[in-house]
Amino acid sequence: MLAAMNHTIRPYDEALDLDAVIRIWLEVGWLDSVDKAPAMRGILASANTEVGLLGDDAECMVRWAPGTIRYQSTDLALCVVTAVTTSHIGRKQGLASTMTARSLEQAATAGHAVAALGIFEQGFYDLLGFGTAAYDHQLSFDPSALMVDHVPYRAPTRLGKDDWGDMHEALTNRMLSHGSVVIAAPGHTEGEVALADNPFALGYRDDNGTLTHFLFGRLKGDHGPLRIDAIAYRSTDQLLELLRLLRELSDQIHSVKIIEPAHVQLQALLRNPMRERSRSERSDHESFNRSIAWWQLRMLDVQTCVAARHWPGQPVRFNLMLSDPLEEHLTGDWRGVAGDYTVVIGADSSATRGHTAGLPTLSTGVGPFSRLWLGVRPASVIAVSDRIDAPAELLAELDEAFLLPRPVPGWMF
Repeated sequence: MLAAMNHTIRPYDEALDLDAVIRIWLEVGWLDSVDKAPAMRGILASANTEVGLLGDDAECMVRWAPGTIRYQSTDLALCVVTAVTTSHIGRKQGLASTMTARSLEQAATAGHAVAALGIFEQGFYDLLGFGTAAYDHQLSFDPSALMVDHVPYRAPTRLGKDDWGDMHEALTNRMLSHGSVVIAAPGHTEGEVALADNPFALGYRDDNGTLTHFLFGRLKGDHGPLRIDAIAYRSTDQLLELLRLLRELSDQIHSVKIIEPAHVQLQALLRNPMRERSRSERSDHESFNRSIAWWQLRMLDVQTCVAARHWPGQPVRFNLMLSDPLEEHLTGDWRGVAGDYTVVIGADSSATRGHTAGLPTLSTGVGPFSRLWLGVRPASVIAVSDRIDAPAELLAELDEAFLLPRPVPGWMF
């Protein structure tokens, strides 16, 4: 238990705190009805949850779950901060920043190499060393425009809220790509399914009854839009089968909204996308293709993260001067990742403490360096918007050394 700034932080206790956390979520709009409150039990109990008290009442709740993030072909231990909620009277007390920093300290101490979170707005979490991740593409389209006639149609299996466990397993075992996130807390999926209004869930099982690929979302009215919140598949053939399923629903559903999966460029499968965009403008079923970076990340272990990069080109060697604003929020033995490193990017990449004479130096914060490492944008592009001080020749080398596929989480958090 921690007491500071006239508030107390302690582990969540359902008997003491459930009603207060429900009140916070209703107050900030994360819950729209007290009838959905029972779903909160699984969400809060399934991972690492703390509450911040003002007086005797919980006024802030922070929760993080363990997981993994795929980096090239390596799965790194990931801390997913899934909820930071503060009541209206608990704000400007330092609760959210202090408690989020505590979560990162717990995760780093437990061996997690990376942290990620969804953002309500860009800027707040930069103060804790997070950097903006890559764009996700959100598309809205008429499913009848999907050109998937070559894909055989099979009748799907209807899924209900009680199938959340199978959905979680399917998401965990789905086809991954660079940047893919897996959340190892089943309660996260249970809560997302339980809290959904007008849920839509269809999928396919194998001969053993295992759910192999599915779509989960929310349907508005008779004709949609249908918003897809989760999609899982183990092969591109299964992905195409799910798209064919959407096409066959187009006699009723007039539009689908989905974040583009990593393994397909959806526009290439749409008939007349430009014409449909103009024709449907300003309608409830408008066709569009938009991009937004809704999540952020930061390193918790520089050495482990750098070692995951396997670059077949000529090795790039440099000194790294890394700052970490999280340090001022920490109270334990772990002090963040600030310091001097010698970095080698090659077939066997490494980051070791200390500088090496004669190497060029890159000076930056953990947020920009995490963005560069994940391949969010080239180093020379990140240097335009973030504080990166390095010779132009080194930035050009890093542009090639961190040329990676666009990172796509594939799991909302």
